[in-house]
Amino acid sequence: MKPQWLALITAMAWGIGGYFEKKGLHLGHLSPQLGITIRTAVALVILGTASFPQWKTITQAGPASLAMMIIGGGIVAGSLGMLSFYAALRGADSLSQVMPIAFTSPLFSALMGLIFRTEKLTWQTALGMALTISGIVVLTTAHK
Repeated sequence: MKPQWLALITAMAWGIGGYFEKKGLHLGHLSPQLGITIRTAVALVILGTASFPQWKTITQAGPASLAMMIIGGGIVAGSLGMLSFYAALRGADSLSQVMPIAFTSPLFSALMGLIFRTEKLTWQTALGMALTISGIVVLTTAHK
């Protein structure tokens, strides 16, 4: 399957999932911390099962690779990012106040690539970043 289709499926899953997560937090009067714990526990079971055939490759990855996964995926995105996202879902009146801002991750990915010189600044990247920021301003100021 083409990466663009997988990315679209990702966006759909996260957008649809966010709707149900917000509803679940409010219906159950759950804390953001408990909500993310439930999400992570379910994901761990499913992903652990799906990745089982590849577990043997962990020993081949090396410490630098594992450190990047632990810091980037486990601490920054998986913990800090998700706890902040759930707190935003719980505190906002509507999804449209949270989702446009929360899903500006491509903007920050592009910035990291530019800072660490793994990406080049092209006019398309600059325009895309400007359009992303403009779109967020348009979507989030409509609620004031």
